[in-house]
Amino acid sequence: MMLSDVMEDYLKGIYELQRRSDDRISTSEIADHLDVTQPTVSSMIEKLADRGLLDYQKYEGVTLTDEGETIAIEVIRHHRLLESYLTEHLDYDFSEVHDEADRLEHHISEKFEQRLAEQLDDPTTDPHGDPIPSEDLEPPAEPSAILLSAADAGMRATVVRINDDDAETLEYLSERGLKPNGELEIMDVAPFGMITVRTDDQQQISLPESIAKAVHIHPIDE
Repeated sequence: MMLSDVMEDYLKGIYELQRRSDDRISTSEIADHLDVTQPTVSSMIEKLADRGLLDYQKYEGVTLTDEGETIAIEVIRHHRLLESYLTEHLDYDFSEVHDEADRLEHHISEKFEQRLAEQLDDPTTDPHGDPIPSEDLEPPAEPSAILLSAADAGMRATVVRINDDDAETLEYLSERGLKPNGELEIMDVAPFGMITVRTDDQQQISLPESIAKAVHIHPIDE
Protein backbone atom coordinates (compact mmCIF):
# COMPACT_ATOMS: atom_id res chain seq x y z
CA MET A 1 0.00 0.00 0.00
CA MET A 2 1.49 3.32 -1.10
CA LEU A 3 1.03 6.07 1.46
CA SER A 4 2.14 9.68 1.45
CA ASP A 5 4.63 10.99 4.01
CA VAL A 6 1.79 12.90 5.67
CA MET A 7 -0.35 9.77 6.01
CA GLU A 8 2.54 7.95 7.66
CA ASP A 9 3.06 10.91 10.00
CA TYR A 10 -0.57 10.69 11.07
CA LEU A 11 -0.34 6.97 11.75
CA LYS A 12 2.87 7.44 13.74
CA GLY A 13 1.38 10.34 15.70
CA ILE A 14 -1.79 8.42 16.56
CA TYR A 15 0.30 5.43 17.63
CA GLU A 16 2.33 7.65 19.97
CA LEU A 17 -0.87 9.11 21.45
CA GLN A 18 -2.38 5.65 21.92
CA ARG A 19 0.69 4.55 23.90
CA ARG A 20 -0.10 7.29 26.46
CA SER A 21 -3.84 6.64 26.78
CA ASP A 22 -6.34 3.81 27.11
CA ASP A 23 -9.03 5.90 25.40
CA ARG A 24 -9.78 6.48 21.73
CA ILE A 25 -7.85 9.44 20.35
CA SER A 26 -9.80 12.62 19.60
CA THR A 27 -9.29 14.86 16.59
CA SER A 28 -8.26 17.71 18.91
CA GLU A 29 -5.49 15.56 20.44
CA ILE A 30 -4.21 14.68 16.97
CA ALA A 31 -4.34 18.32 15.88
CA ASP A 32 -2.35 19.42 18.93
CA HIS A 33 0.19 16.62 18.55
CA LEU A 34 0.82 17.26 14.86
CA ASP A 35 0.33 21.05 15.03
CA VAL A 36 -2.40 21.12 12.37
CA THR A 37 -6.01 22.29 12.30
CA GLN A 38 -8.95 20.08 13.29
CA PRO A 39 -10.59 20.30 9.83
CA THR A 40 -7.31 19.06 8.32
CA VAL A 41 -7.30 16.17 10.80
CA SER A 42 -10.91 15.26 10.03
CA SER A 43 -10.18 15.10 6.30
CA MET A 44 -7.12 12.89 6.77
CA ILE A 45 -8.88 10.58 9.23
CA GLU A 46 -11.55 9.83 6.65
CA LYS A 47 -8.90 8.96 4.06
CA LEU A 48 -7.06 6.65 6.46
CA ALA A 49 -10.29 5.01 7.62
CA ASP A 50 -11.28 4.38 3.98
CA ARG A 51 -7.97 2.54 3.53
CA GLY A 52 -8.65 0.35 6.55
CA LEU A 53 -5.88 1.89 8.65
CA LEU A 54 -8.07 3.54 11.30
CA ASP A 55 -11.24 2.63 13.15
CA TYR A 56 -13.10 5.93 13.14
CA GLN A 57 -16.35 6.62 14.98
CA LYS A 58 -17.69 10.15 14.66
CA TYR A 59 -17.55 12.09 17.93
CA GLU A 60 -15.82 9.12 19.60
CA GLY A 61 -12.33 9.40 18.15
CA VAL A 62 -10.08 6.89 16.43
CA THR A 63 -7.88 3.87 17.03
CA LEU A 64 -5.40 2.25 14.67
CA THR A 65 -6.36 -1.01 13.02
CA ASP A 66 -3.81 -3.82 13.13
CA GLU A 67 -2.57 -2.80 9.67
CA GLY A 68 -2.37 0.86 10.65
CA GLU A 69 -0.40 -0.03 13.78
CA THR A 70 2.08 -2.16 11.83
CA ILE A 71 2.77 0.70 9.41
CA ALA A 72 3.22 3.14 12.30
CA ILE A 73 5.66 0.81 14.07
CA GLU A 74 7.67 0.36 10.86
CA VAL A 75 8.01 4.13 10.44
CA ILE A 76 9.10 4.42 14.08
CA ARG A 77 11.67 1.64 13.54
CA HIS A 78 13.06 3.55 10.54
CA HIS A 79 13.15 6.77 12.55
CA ARG A 80 14.96 5.37 15.56
CA LEU A 81 17.48 3.39 13.53
CA LEU A 82 18.28 6.54 11.57
CA GLU A 83 18.73 8.54 14.77
CA SER A 84 21.12 5.87 16.05
CA TYR A 85 23.12 5.87 12.82
CA LEU A 86 23.38 9.66 12.75
CA THR A 87 24.80 9.79 16.27
CA GLU A 88 27.08 6.76 16.09
CA HIS A 89 28.51 7.15 12.57
CA LEU A 90 28.00 10.77 11.51
CA ASP A 91 28.81 12.50 14.82
CA TYR A 92 25.44 14.17 15.27
CA ASP A 93 24.56 15.18 18.82
CA PHE A 94 21.47 13.45 20.19
CA SER A 95 19.75 16.84 20.29
CA GLU A 96 20.08 17.21 16.49
CA VAL A 97 18.89 13.89 15.09
CA HIS A 98 15.11 13.96 15.55
CA ASP A 99 14.32 16.41 12.75
CA GLU A 100 16.82 14.77 10.38
CA ALA A 101 15.27 11.34 10.99
CA ASP A 102 11.78 12.81 10.48
CA ARG A 103 12.79 13.85 6.98
CA LEU A 104 14.43 10.53 6.09
CA GLU A 105 12.19 7.93 7.73
CA HIS A 106 9.68 7.74 4.86
CA HIS A 107 12.25 7.18 2.14
CA ILE A 108 14.36 4.17 3.05
CA SER A 109 13.86 0.69 1.61
CA GLU A 110 13.55 -2.58 3.55
CA LYS A 111 17.06 -3.48 2.39
CA PHE A 112 18.47 -0.19 3.66
CA GLU A 113 16.67 -0.67 6.98
CA GLN A 114 18.24 -4.12 7.36
CA ARG A 115 21.70 -2.75 6.52
CA LEU A 116 21.27 0.00 9.11
CA ALA A 117 20.32 -2.53 11.78
CA GLU A 118 23.28 -4.76 10.89
CA GLN A 119 25.70 -1.82 10.89
CA LEU A 120 24.45 -0.79 14.32
CA ASP A 121 24.45 -4.39 15.67
CA ASP A 122 20.66 -4.40 16.12
CA PRO A 123 20.32 -1.74 18.83
CA THR A 124 17.40 -1.94 21.24
CA THR A 125 17.16 1.79 22.03
CA ASP A 126 17.77 5.03 20.13
CA PRO A 127 19.95 7.95 21.35
CA HIS A 128 17.05 9.36 23.41
CA GLY A 129 16.45 6.02 25.15
CA ASP A 130 13.29 5.15 23.21
CA PRO A 131 12.91 1.43 22.38
CA ILE A 132 13.55 0.49 18.75
CA PRO A 133 10.89 -1.90 17.43
CA SER A 134 12.29 -5.25 16.33
CA GLU A 135 12.19 -6.48 12.75
CA ASP A 136 8.95 -8.40 13.42
CA LEU A 137 7.26 -5.01 14.13
CA GLU A 138 5.70 -6.03 17.42
CA PRO A 139 4.93 -3.06 19.70
CA PRO A 140 8.08 -2.45 21.78
CA ALA A 141 7.91 -2.57 25.57
CA GLU A 142 8.32 0.80 27.24
CA PRO A 143 11.09 1.02 29.85
CA SER A 144 10.12 1.23 33.51
CA ALA A 145 10.68 4.80 34.62
CA ILE A 146 9.39 7.82 36.53
CA LEU A 147 9.68 11.49 35.62
CA LEU A 148 12.57 13.40 37.11
CA SER A 149 10.04 16.09 38.06
CA ALA A 150 8.34 13.54 40.39
CA ALA A 151 11.54 12.35 42.11
CA ASP A 152 12.46 13.04 45.74
CA ALA A 153 15.64 14.64 47.02
CA GLY A 154 18.30 12.07 47.88
CA MET A 155 17.32 9.61 45.14
CA ARG A 156 20.04 8.21 42.89
CA ALA A 157 18.89 7.18 39.43
CA THR A 158 19.82 6.31 35.88
CA VAL A 159 18.50 8.42 33.02
CA VAL A 160 16.41 6.03 30.95
CA ARG A 161 14.83 8.23 28.31
CA ILE A 162 14.49 11.87 27.27
CA ASN A 163 11.49 13.12 25.33
CA ASP A 164 12.56 14.03 21.80
CA ASP A 165 9.68 16.26 20.75
CA ASP A 166 11.26 19.59 21.70
CA ALA A 167 14.62 20.49 20.16
CA GLU A 168 15.34 23.31 22.61
CA THR A 169 14.84 21.02 25.60
CA LEU A 170 17.14 18.40 24.06
CA GLU A 171 19.81 21.00 23.37
CA TYR A 172 19.48 22.40 26.91
CA LEU A 173 19.98 18.94 28.45
CA SER A 174 22.74 17.95 26.02
CA GLU A 175 24.75 21.08 26.86
CA ARG A 176 24.52 20.13 30.54
CA GLY A 177 25.57 16.53 29.98
CA LEU A 178 22.25 14.87 30.78
CA LYS A 179 21.82 11.94 28.41
CA PRO A 180 20.33 8.43 28.54
CA ASN A 181 22.36 5.88 30.54
CA GLY A 182 23.97 8.59 32.65
CA GLU A 183 23.56 8.51 36.43
CA LEU A 184 22.47 11.36 38.65
CA GLU A 185 21.55 12.18 42.22
CA ILE A 186 18.66 14.49 43.12
CA MET A 187 20.18 17.04 45.48
CA ASP A 188 17.24 19.36 46.07
CA VAL A 189 13.60 19.82 45.03
CA ALA A 190 12.59 23.43 45.58
CA PRO A 191 8.94 24.26 46.39
CA PHE A 192 8.75 26.54 43.32
CA GLY A 193 9.65 23.70 40.94
CA MET A 194 13.42 23.95 40.46
CA ILE A 195 15.16 20.56 40.72
CA THR A 196 18.89 20.36 41.38
CA VAL A 197 20.80 17.23 40.37
CA ARG A 198 24.41 16.09 40.45
CA THR A 199 25.53 14.14 37.39
CA ASP A 200 27.96 11.23 37.38
CA ASP A 201 30.80 13.62 36.46
CA GLN A 202 30.00 15.60 39.65
CA GLN A 203 28.48 18.55 37.79
CA GLN A 204 25.61 20.18 39.70
CA ILE A 205 22.70 21.38 37.55
CA SER A 206 19.43 23.11 38.40
CA LEU A 207 16.54 22.31 36.08
CA PRO A 208 13.13 23.99 35.79
CA GLU A 209 10.24 21.60 36.34
CA SER A 210 9.20 22.01 32.68
CA ILE A 211 12.57 20.58 31.62
CA ALA A 212 12.63 17.89 34.32
CA LYS A 213 9.31 16.56 32.98
CA ALA A 214 11.12 15.54 29.78
CA VAL A 215 13.59 13.30 31.66
CA HIS A 216 12.59 9.72 32.55
CA ILE A 217 14.66 8.04 35.25
CA HIS A 218 14.92 4.65 36.95
CA PRO A 219 15.89 4.64 40.65
CA ILE A 220 19.11 2.85 41.54
CA ASP A 221 18.66 0.36 44.37
CA GLU A 222 21.13 1.05 47.13
